[in-house]
Amino acid sequence: MQPAEPGHGAVVPLQADGLGRGSTGGDLVGGGGTAARRRAASRLVYLDRALETLPLFRLSDSNEEGAIAFATPNGGRWRVLPAPGDRLPGTFDQDVYIELMYRYQESGRPADGVLTFTLHAFLRAMGRRVDGRTYEQLRGALARLERTTLESSGAYWDAANAKPLDGAFTLLSAATVDRRRAADRDQLSLFPSVTAAEPGVARVSLAPQVRSNLDAGHVTSLRLGGYASLLSPVARRIYRLIAVQLAAGADGRWRVSLETLAELLPLTQRYPSHILRVVKPASEMLVAAGIVQAAEEHQDGRYWFMEYRWA
Repeated sequence: MQPAEPGHGAVVPLQADGLGRGSTGGDLVGGGGTAARRRAASRLVYLDRALETLPLFRLSDSNEEGAIAFATPNGGRWRVLPAPGDRLPGTFDQDVYIELMYRYQESGRPADGVLTFTLHAFLRAMGRRVDGRTYEQLRGALARLERTTLESSGAYWDAANAKPLDGAFTLLSAATVDRRRAADRDQLSLFPSVTAAEPGVARVSLAPQVRSNLDAGHVTSLRLGGYASLLSPVARRIYRLIAVQLAAGADGRWRVSLETLAELLPLTQRYPSHILRVVKPASEMLVAAGIVQAAEEHQDGRYWFMEYRWA
């Protein structure tokens, strides 16, 4: 069972809450600095619903290079192909993606999809430590989001044209980081308000396919506070999938087989007991954060299911 998308072409207007309808769940905030927590507590991020129904980020930061492959219930095929010599987008990349989408809407959804920001400010907004290691992580994530190919054969819904896409694109159609020259860094010490360790400025362009779906209102919404409170990348992905269900008009519950859930997350585990070891703690985190009221596993004959319920 794939997250429901009735008729594919249904347009969902931008919502005023973090779960896609009048829920107050997911308002907790965790991690990051005080400014990031204050911002996250009340802000929403709108995401491309078509993209959210499909797996993209490997929920481990391993060096696994194999492609992600997924078949939709309507016969569509979806593949995520890493660039030669690189790995698939991972857990850090998922968080970068959320921050990019938030910045896109806060910038007024520029027509060309271009966003410009300093790496320092971006990491601070994510609530991440700012140091040499995280600068390199961010550069690597932006490069991967530009170079990882997303290939759709009737899987990704093109809301503007009301039909599934047959083609390929990348989440970022362009991504560059201009490093400051050494002479420029030396001059920064003259200006106390400027961070001396600032390594450069990034300029990225969001894919036109994603921008088109957002403009068409084919969206889901997350509350940044709820997302930030979930310290597990698996819990964050399940939150994103629940938001798809809410945008599709689910009636307060989502029942999904463990096999399908593992494909949607995606996980490399395939045995139910192994999947549950990953999914159950993440699901308990969603309950503790108030995003769902209950998350329970059920066995029906040989098959296992997870059921999530909310008000």
